[in-house]
Amino acid sequence: MNIHTYEKVWLIGSMVLIVGFIVTVTYGAVGLGIAMVDDSEETIEPTELDEDERFAEPRVEQVGEDEYEAYVVAQTFMFSPDPIEIPAGSEVTFHATSRDVIHSFSVAGTNINTMVIPGEVATMTAEFDEPGEYGVVCNEYCGSGHHNMEGELHVVPEDEFDMTELEIEADDEVETGDEATIEVDVENRMLEALETTVTLEIGDEALSESVTVDGSETETTTFTIDAADLGEGDHDWTVTVDDYEDGGTLTVADELEEDDDDE
Repeated sequence: MNIHTYEKVWLIGSMVLIVGFIVTVTYGAVGLGIAMVDDSEETIEPTELDEDERFAEPRVEQVGEDEYEAYVVAQTFMFSPDPIEIPAGSEVTFHATSRDVIHSFSVAGTNINTMVIPGEVATMTAEFDEPGEYGVVCNEYCGSGHHNMEGELHVVPEDEFDMTELEIEADDEVETGDEATIEVDVENRMLEALETTVTLEIGDEALSESVTVDGSETETTTFTIDAADLGEGDHDWTVTVDDYEDGGTLTVADELEEDDDDE
């Protein structure tokens, strides 16, 4: 059977287009390091997010070498956490859910784009090789403030990334004859142990203690201050751990007023 030259050209051109479409779809699905959303995730009650160990505290966690998981909650009209901070050269699995209405979790400049539905958890995995900043937007109309619903994803150099968290409980006021306590919890969300120094500055005093916090663990440091050494009045204090800093004010009084409930 003879095939006209023009027919051969159109046949070859069609085959090239078909192969090109297949290559493009395949690359978009797997070549960019994106794992698409599936329907295998368990359901979750939006009203119970505060009791769920994954979403009660939206955060990033290290789960392996260069592997992280990010737990994201969308609600009108914000994302949490914001910004999301991850290290360059990492693979990140995002778990996103909604507290109220349908939103989307879309990272501009990437293929991360998924609906976020109340009662469901959307899961996507992506690789981030280079430092950079990306905008996070909602592409599903979610109310009058929809156009302002945005967040940020920061990919930072690996040597600048850590996940140290501070939580401090401190006395607000004490009598001159008592001791004041400032309790510092240092949480290390990385897998490798963290060696650091906890420093308290109050009045003319500077107290320091070296601590080692194992991966995914929390260490508590308690400072005790003699109120008589400080004297009456308000005393500002500051706790420093590496680049993290928090502070407050301790009031020392000759005699504290009793609360009406104690009378």
